Amino acid sequence: MMMMKHVLVFFLFTFSVASAQEIVYKDLPFAMSPVTAPVFPDRKSSVTDFGAVGDGVTVNTAAFNSAIETLANKGGGTLLIPRGIWLTGPITLKSNINLHTEAGALIIFTKNMDDYPLVETSFEGLNTTRCLSPINGKDLTNIAITGAGVFDGSGDAWRHVKKSKLTGDQWKKLVASGGVLNEAGNTWYPTEKAKKGALLTANFNVPDLKTNEELEAIKDFLRPVMVSIVKCKNVLLDGPTFQNSPAWCLHPLMSENIIIRNLTVRNPWYSQNGDGLDLESCSNVIIDNCSFDVGDDAICIKSGKDKDGRARAMPTQNVVVNNCVVYHGHGGFVVGSEMSGGVRNIKVQHCTFIGTDVGLRFKSTRGRGGVVEKIFIEDINMIDIPAEALLFDLYYSGNSPVPTVEEKFEDKEKLAKLLPAVTEETPSFRDITINNVQCRGAGRAMFMQGLPEMNLKNIKVSNVKIVSTKGIEVTEADGIVFDNISIQPEVGAALALKNTKNISFTNFVPVKQNAVTISGVNTQNVRLEKNNIAVTVSEEVNKKAVTLK
Repeated sequence: MMMMKHVLVFFLFTFSVASAQEIVYKDLPFAMSPVTAPVFPDRKSSVTDFGAVGDGVTVNTAAFNSAIETLANKGGGTLLIPRGIWLTGPITLKSNINLHTEAGALIIFTKNMDDYPLVETSFEGLNTTRCLSPINGKDLTNIAITGAGVFDGSGDAWRHVKKSKLTGDQWKKLVASGGVLNEAGNTWYPTEKAKKGALLTANFNVPDLKTNEELEAIKDFLRPVMVSIVKCKNVLLDGPTFQNSPAWCLHPLMSENIIIRNLTVRNPWYSQNGDGLDLESCSNVIIDNCSFDVGDDAICIKSGKDKDGRARAMPTQNVVVNNCVVYHGHGGFVVGSEMSGGVRNIKVQHCTFIGTDVGLRFKSTRGRGGVVEKIFIEDINMIDIPAEALLFDLYYSGNSPVPTVEEKFEDKEKLAKLLPAVTEETPSFRDITINNVQCRGAGRAMFMQGLPEMNLKNIKVSNVKIVSTKGIEVTEADGIVFDNISIQPEVGAALALKNTKNISFTNFVPVKQNAVTISGVNTQNVRLEKNNIAVTVSEEVNKKAVTLK
């Protein structure tokens, strides 16, 4: 009887794995080799064998790294982290190591910034110098972090915090804990070095400083990503919770053959740059059955920024995102804005976004360059999206989709009039298919804005139903097909088109029969089923440019 029970459990397990794989790879619209999990030698040891103490007080940095080094020198295997509270500095991974956390294991990284030396790396798509990541690995083969434990990056010790993101009592408590304020008194920094770094940095979070002396003077500002995996092959992240990261949480970079599944990724909603997963210049990746509740973009696809990204010339490609839930974040699924090396062959399916600022978010700006193409998205459900359910923004300015009082947006109308030539610095978004999307409650149903010199091209959106405050706005787009779109905006036009070309709307159903407006001197070949909808065409539009069936 016991033997039969084990056989049954094994059968169910193998069946469930096979079923999951079938769903992930079913009907992919591009060629992609199966991604296989790394296999490790049947050799195990525990961090306790190397003197680690799980009391939450003892610093176990030496024990962790000695255990990994010893196991790697024997050919690899599984390093167990048992139940307990394990305080440690940075953990450096080695090839052929599976770092396995047992249920009840809580790994907390130290708040002592001196434990994290400066290293050359890439952050926000630029070659730069940052503090060493709490979990890091470079040029490795066959690595894994598995199990049911929790990794906590002690991010609150690193991050600055805006006053507008906290309640009055929370702000008072934070200020009383130490740290320093900016001159306006509305941003808290953990140390004077962190504040100095912010004041010296004009390019988001990457300062234009070169010498070791300059960088050491602002070291506390150079927050690391929590998990940095660089130039690695055969990577598995399966099971643990990753939370409270100093900057981005998970950052696979220039790596291949990656499986990310069954993870819980958590950051405080107010955490600056508190992204969940930033997949950058990686190939052949499965992201499956994960949940995200973070302070910035949740699942984000990147490939380097501006000149550094174009010089790297490594696109993120052959990626499947399946069955993920995002509870909070600036965007549920995101491409950009650092996409200068290109993004292609991405399938996103069966995902749910609950309260993300934006649902599907595509962003870039002049100067990036790069091509985003062959993106396929289907079966997405969303509720309570305060900004856009679907956003294409080619004038991205680096701010939150829902700005605070401190944040200002650039004048996009003014920028649009400055028409530069098309060069390697011009970003291009094209050949994107979005199908079967439902959203109950959005600030705006869709906002699609390309560049005058490089329109959004060949985007098909079909079988979409959205209840929103505002409707759809499309500007500087070419070859857009909308089919079977049902929207219910509370105010304004259901559809506003400006300077669009070769646009086709079929089975378009604004529930309240809100008006459609068409404007822009460059508008050409707009085809719309009227369906008793009031259509207003501005006088600058050529009369032959619009066809109402």
